[in-house]
Amino acid sequence: MKIVLLLLLCAAPAAAFIPEMVERLWPELTDKLDTFSGIAKIPYLSLINDDSSIDSNLLESMKQFGFFYVVDVPEYDASVEQDYMKAFFDLDDDVKDEIAIRRHNPANKNAYRGYCPGLDDVENTLQYKNLYNIGPHETRAPTYEHDDSDIYAKLRYDCMEPNVWPETGNCTFDKGFKETFQAGFEIRRNIGRAFIRSIARAMEYPNLPTLFTEDEFSAMGLRKYPIRKKINSNMYSDFDGTLLRELEHIDSTVTVLSTFNNEGLEVLYKNQYRTVPVTGENSFLVNIGKLVDDLIDNKVPAVRHRVAEVDFDRYSVTYFLGPQFDADISRSMTGKLTDAGQKYTIFGEWIKDYLGAIELFYY
Repeated sequence: MKIVLLLLLCAAPAAAFIPEMVERLWPELTDKLDTFSGIAKIPYLSLINDDSSIDSNLLESMKQFGFFYVVDVPEYDASVEQDYMKAFFDLDDDVKDEIAIRRHNPANKNAYRGYCPGLDDVENTLQYKNLYNIGPHETRAPTYEHDDSDIYAKLRYDCMEPNVWPETGNCTFDKGFKETFQAGFEIRRNIGRAFIRSIARAMEYPNLPTLFTEDEFSAMGLRKYPIRKKINSNMYSDFDGTLLRELEHIDSTVTVLSTFNNEGLEVLYKNQYRTVPVTGENSFLVNIGKLVDDLIDNKVPAVRHRVAEVDFDRYSVTYFLGPQFDADISRSMTGKLTDAGQKYTIFGEWIKDYLGAIELFYY
């Protein structure tokens, strides 16, 4: 059998079919293959400058794998972000508590933007991670009138929480931290919007980008998964029994992810969870979630993924780009009723329930 496999590997014309053939005939050898070698790697400048020559490659990667990479990002160094993240999460608790969300610090008005400490409590929490959330707003939205005839006025106000930044007394650190992640936020937002434009061109959905003109509720989360010394039995996968750090799930909106050089991310591919290559020093991983997938008639998969347990402190950054507040999410680009449309008309209504869930369950 090994001789046959060797002959196949030496046959150049069959090279494109080898992974699928091996996977079918010798599933025990699957882990030895580079499953994701065909993933699209799209240059940042080509993507954001609307180079249509990348559209078919991007779309094919999304259809086959559910994600792609953005590479060659000018003036971006992931190691700088990770170093600042490590320094931030190592700050004294009293410094971080000053910018904690109101569930943890009632003196703060923000329900979402700010620091959210993880709870290392195996009896009462499933996942243990520390999170610091950044959004697009630096100042609070103008206040609303209580008798305002616009029923969404208060909701718009609630969605536009201003960022809160650490004040450590070290001006150099504070300035560097803020500027680094403001720039990182902008890079990721550029990627998310450019991805939407590319998909719109490839699928001939010219109206899709109009749903993402504003991003009142986009979010960038700095995550630290500390080493957990005790194991929660509920963190074993129902799918295959793997011990997990982040439970299996599908996202909702557009995701731009940085894993740096930290392994652990796995995606469901052909009914098996596979390890995903890290993003490294100068790239990002992009995928979409259920809500956005419905808008484009489910033409690409909203990939299911998870984070397997690791024996080190794991850092990552997730950026989520959703539709604008008043975007109609009830119908797809071809007019089909979406799953969200069974309950909501605009994205702002969806956000209302999302914020409510955060108030109850954010950990």
